[in-house]
Amino acid sequence: QAYLSYSNIAALIHLAAKPGWEITRTLDDVRIWSHEEGAVLSLKVEMRARVPPRAAFSLLSDFSLRPRWDRHVLTCKVLQSVSEEEKIYHITSPATMGHKPRDFVVLVSQRQPCRPQEPYTVAVRSVTLSWVPPCPEFCRSEILCAGFQIHSSSSSSSSCTVCYFNQVTSGVMPYLAANLTGSSKSIEDAALECIKFLE
Repeated sequence: QAYLSYSNIAALIHLAAKPGWEITRTLDDVRIWSHEEGAVLSLKVEMRARVPPRAAFSLLSDFSLRPRWDRHVLTCKVLQSVSEEEKIYHITSPATMGHKPRDFVVLVSQRQPCRPQEPYTVAVRSVTLSWVPPCPEFCRSEILCAGFQIHSSSSSSSSCTVCYFNQVTSGVMPYLAANLTGSSKSIEDAALECIKFLE
């Protein structure tokens, strides 16, 4: 468990630090970036929120609150509290385009910054639990690496920049490609709902 927690945080930090992010969309408080490497497409959504970074961290690290702002999440329940900083959740998502609803079993690891310039971190990855096997009504899906980094604003202690990352495989590429070319606004909508929820 200690190794999984460490690798969960490390993978998100590594993804965030990768060179070659390309900006694809800019709104007032939202910027969307993409990064392609082989068959892996990564997404970065940068949001400005008028809320202190610690408050944003508290809200975003509690995944049971996710259905309040993310319409891609139907339910999110704690399966196991591993520690104060690690929880395992079961997430269900609605059916899309003729496919069955999806479900995920994920480890959510949270870390507060050790130094002032470091971000708050909430990392997410899929894990396997023998006592939560796939069930027929859902398509069990996998999250390779996802999560949030929350940076303090240089101009104000009452605002922050929230960066959401998601690294996906080729199976989800068509959905993300539609978003990035502008034929779907669900990424933007989710980001704006997230900001509204935080504020």
